[in-house]
Amino acid sequence: MRDHFRKKYQLSKSSKDTSHLSAAQGKVALPRQLAKLIGPETPAKDDGYSLLSAFQGLNFNMGMLGGKQTKSSTPMSVNGEACKGIQGMCVSVRQAACVRIQRGMCVCPAGTVAGLGVEGVNPARGGPAERGGGRGLRRFEEIPHTGSSGWLNLVKFWREDRFKLLHKHMERTFNTLGPIYRERLGTQSTVNILLPSDISELFRSEGLHPRRMTLQPWATHRETRQHSKGVFLKNGAEWRADRLLLNREVMMAPAVRRFLPLLDEVARDFCCQLATRVEKDGGKEERGHSLTIDPSPDLFRFALEASCHVLYGERIGLFSTSPSQESQKFIFAVERMLATTPPLLYLPPRLLWRLGAPLWTQHATAWDIIFSHAEKRIQRGVQRLRSTQAAGGGSGGAEGEFTGILGQLMDKGQLSLELIRANITELMAGGVDTTAVPLQFALYELGRNPAVQEQVRVQVKAAWARAGGDAHKALQGAPLLKGLVKETLRLYPVGITVQRYPVRDIIIQNYHIPAGTCVQACLYPLGRSRDVFQDPERFDPGRWGTQESGEGPGGGGGFRSLAFGFGARQCVGRRIAENEMQLLLMHVSEGGMEVDREGDEKAK
Repeated sequence: MRDHFRKKYQLSKSSKDTSHLSAAQGKVALPRQLAKLIGPETPAKDDGYSLLSAFQGLNFNMGMLGGKQTKSSTPMSVNGEACKGIQGMCVSVRQAACVRIQRGMCVCPAGTVAGLGVEGVNPARGGPAERGGGRGLRRFEEIPHTGSSGWLNLVKFWREDRFKLLHKHMERTFNTLGPIYRERLGTQSTVNILLPSDISELFRSEGLHPRRMTLQPWATHRETRQHSKGVFLKNGAEWRADRLLLNREVMMAPAVRRFLPLLDEVARDFCCQLATRVEKDGGKEERGHSLTIDPSPDLFRFALEASCHVLYGERIGLFSTSPSQESQKFIFAVERMLATTPPLLYLPPRLLWRLGAPLWTQHATAWDIIFSHAEKRIQRGVQRLRSTQAAGGGSGGAEGEFTGILGQLMDKGQLSLELIRANITELMAGGVDTTAVPLQFALYELGRNPAVQEQVRVQVKAAWARAGGDAHKALQGAPLLKGLVKETLRLYPVGITVQRYPVRDIIIQNYHIPAGTCVQACLYPLGRSRDVFQDPERFDPGRWGTQESGEGPGGGGGFRSLAFGFGARQCVGRRIAENEMQLLLMHVSEGGMEVDREGDEKAK
């Protein structure tokens, strides 16, 4: 290869020849693409100009073009400034592109090109001197890591059962290796970060079509069962087109005002039923009746009832004394699907499918139950809507009655029924665990912190009185409810990472990260880091009230609360989940119920 380029560019065959350019009337032919990279102002033709003239303002030792790098007593000059401590090659060009030229040399944004250990370079924003305290830009391979073999790491995870406490593993690793590290697990390779300033840099490079890690087990299930994929599993222009249509029905303010009364109805019924249960089964105490329960099953039923009411525009009766076995089976399937997902992320799911591996069988069976349950609901909703349309009422129901997101999507007719099925099923499956679990932790923290509970109750009662029973106005008048949800998700995030594949090379913690690398923000260590939050173990919903008061020196503006993701690719059901949780907590407080906890066991 070296001989080929010597011949093509008329270089000397002697590695000791420092001139390295054969006499060819002072000119060397270059391919058009390389010529344009080196000098955009150069005439667009393959020959007829001087190679050296393309490197304007650059003086360098011609020996570097040979097989070995040679040391020079004269420091290399970049636009008239010397580069000191060079290991490799440091060049300054005017292109804004970021291109890897050869080992140890990288052309970076804003024209800085650096190799290993470069010092003294005057970089642009985010460059080595600013981000790394004067240290040189470091290679991707130098990022601290947990081991080079993904399969050995995976075996350790299985043997030590780390998948159940993956968030704790991340926290320990950050404490050991610092604010950035690489990890290989089976077929997956990621760069993990936690500081808001670094997360901000990551999201600035996500591009028009942000990508996150594909949940391959879910995608394989859709492919093997021949189901269409919803926006959660799509990428590129196809994802964007579907997502923009869904946003109008689930994310925009008018859509929230349409479905908020449905969520409020379910939250009121749940709290009324709970109050009745306490009065009936609770023991008599000085301040009233008291009942000790495990709230988890009730909260899962509430989450499913609320999400179905919003999606289909009808109640499914989970608050009755004998809820249907079908719904209970659906909840169990969601739990099983979520439990089997993490280990399958690091294994080839198609191979497991062909082998009939028990883990894959459990996962696929759980999804089959979820799809079967959703399909029955969707078919019932479609028949009801078509009957309404046939009667001349339109899909909006009588007098503009909101008939659920399913009805809105069908009425618009911009998505095929198959794509509507795929997205409604994903919203239904994702709308149970992601609200039931945070609600349980919110009640737990309110029980642990009576003073916080009293602050929330006082604010909610005042807001409720001013709103005159209007749930939307009441939520706006009680910002502590929003802070309560954010603080709960800070300490107990449901999804422990948010991933992106940057579309351009970026620099994080002074390490070069190539475009296309899977970089993930780790939410559990982020929420408990003393570099980001003051007194992070303290449960304080008020810290979110005024410009994130109490924040630590981590920088990064608003990149401290990422439980629902960020930007165009944030959770599509975010507005449903946020309002669902706030409404339930509002009615618990407004109804005069007091939450206490039994025992002193600390949540993990």
